[in-house]
Amino acid sequence: LQLLLKATLLQLASGSHHPFYNGFYYNHIMNDKDNGQDKVDYFNGAKLVVETSKDPVYSYNGANVTLPCHYRYEPDLGPKRKIRIKWSKLRDDYTKEQDVMVAIGKTYMAFGDFKGRAHIHQASRHEASLVISDVRLKDDGKYRCEVIDGLEDESDVVDLRLQGIVFPYQPPRGQYKLNFHEAEQVCQDQGAILANFNQLFQAWSEGLDWCNAGWLADGTVQYPIRLPRKPCGGLHLAPGIRSYGPRHRHLHRFDAFCFSSALKGEVFYLDRLAGMTLEEAKQSCQDAGAEIARVGQLYSAWKFLGLDRCDAGWLADGSVRYPIATPRANCGPAEPGVRSFGFPSKGRFGVFCYTER
Repeated sequence: LQLLLKATLLQLASGSHHPFYNGFYYNHIMNDKDNGQDKVDYFNGAKLVVETSKDPVYSYNGANVTLPCHYRYEPDLGPKRKIRIKWSKLRDDYTKEQDVMVAIGKTYMAFGDFKGRAHIHQASRHEASLVISDVRLKDDGKYRCEVIDGLEDESDVVDLRLQGIVFPYQPPRGQYKLNFHEAEQVCQDQGAILANFNQLFQAWSEGLDWCNAGWLADGTVQYPIRLPRKPCGGLHLAPGIRSYGPRHRHLHRFDAFCFSSALKGEVFYLDRLAGMTLEEAKQSCQDAGAEIARVGQLYSAWKFLGLDRCDAGWLADGSVRYPIATPRANCGPAEPGVRSFGFPSKGRFGVFCYTER
């Protein structure tokens, strides 16, 4: 190690162009006589190669998922060596990566929200795959698999994408009232998280068209347009995702694009002949051993379970909505979707409840 460090410093200081490659260790060192005459020693180590899936790995909320990662040496070194494996999650805003876990041999340690949910899968030689159990909404994103063998350090990135639904959200007090941190909170209150760009783009490709700008997880403000029109960027712009770019997270105010995935439970509808107030609706759900459903849960039930109900019902945020999977007369527009009556201050309706399985 001392010779290698000395060689590296001499290489930088001399400015000479003897070959050096981190995969095969071509080291420029002085000879033992120290007479000013250099010689080059070649250490033919093996090149370390790390590979993950080139295609995204898809999962959903509450599932177990394996993120594949394998490494190899060129040329092959034979018996398995004791190496260090590190997994980290790349953040949407490109700040410092989040540590997921580290492992040496059969000893490993998971960090933060991944404690008790993450471990290394090593079913075959040179495997370093990551298993995440009970997948959560915020697990969606890019993960780095890093393999460290002595001075060798190579990595590759795999993309975990949750199957879910993006829905626009504005609070009872109206349009463009949320700064970034408030947008994060209202999505969480609705059983969701702020959507990232990939999730919004997927929703746009599936037909989402929404003219109000909303926060995304990376602090940018964007909105999806399928049918160009004057109030939404102009008639002559192509369909696509309109972007305001990064905005000030405290001062600027917009709506939010929230993301929810599959449910661990079910959403069901309750009603009384005369309807219910919001407080009566909450109590009815509790009496049924459930809780009043959140907006994200209703969207998920509509998207993944085909929930179809042409009866308006209260939700936890004080809004009144109903999900239509099969459009029909007297049930709103001709397209499937979750219809909204807004946030009525008066009125009596049914209620959508949610219960865990």
